[in-house]
Amino acid sequence: MEQLTREQAVGIYKSGEWKEWSLEYIAKLQLYQDRLCVPFGKFHEAITQELGREVWTHELADIERLRAEYEGKRKKPTLVEIMEQIPEVKRLFVIT
Repeated sequence: MEQLTREQAVGIYKSGEWKEWSLEYIAKLQLYQDRLCVPFGKFHEAITQELGREVWTHELADIERLRAEYEGKRKKPTLVEIMEQIPEVKRLFVIT
């Protein structure tokens, strides 16, 4: 997929044309772009819908894992696998 330039990504964002796009299209586009051209929250909503599970924001730091899951090359991660992506020194659990 051809990468958007910075100017193109900003142009799409500012134009608001992304508001008319389906969540499926947004997920597919943003998964393979280096630059964000829709609001982060909209991409998060789109990828959550497309993968059929809650996607934790820290998972977006490893886009290759999400691409593999989207392409069916990787199973949905377990909660333990999701948590293991967070460095141990940064993990904090609150039990109520």
